[in-house]
Amino acid sequence: MIQIGDKQFVEYLTADQLESYVISLSMQIDKDYKGKDLLILGILNGSFLFVADLVKYMTIDPEISFLKFASYEGTSSTGNVKDLIGINEDLTGKHVLIVEDIVDSGTTLAHIMSLLKDKGAASIQIATLFFKPEAYKQDIELRYIGKEIPNLFVVGYGMDYQSKGRNLTGLYQLKP
Repeated sequence: MIQIGDKQFVEYLTADQLESYVISLSMQIDKDYKGKDLLILGILNGSFLFVADLVKYMTIDPEISFLKFASYEGTSSTGNVKDLIGINEDLTGKHVLIVEDIVDSGTTLAHIMSLLKDKGAASIQIATLFFKPEAYKQDIELRYIGKEIPNLFVVGYGMDYQSKGRNLTGLYQLKP
């Protein structure tokens, strides 16, 4: 058990388990995008470790950029998305892979898709390390999913509680 701020968390997945999901996803993406002009758009802040590890295991050489949005306060989504860092790249003719650490309600994803829809990309797909199907409220296909998890609040491996806990190598869930 660990303490972050006023909350206690227990280990949910080990670093080795996380690595196996990342390697599996990188192999799938490698295969699907071989010979294509791929732009990975990581969604900050939570995806930074996942994106770094994902591309580390790839044999293709994608372009990498990041977008930053805010929709969480404490342990729950506000339902509103604020743009903090936007798109600077020309997407015309590129295959775009949006990389999320976790998809729960899908509100941020819907916002991102609306921003990208008229940018001329050859394709737009989504990869997420974690997916909470119980919380998902969108009709957007998630092409690559590392692992489905229950609708629990989690920290570690880039994800935080009150800007802390991102450095944890495993994934921890809020203690019931």
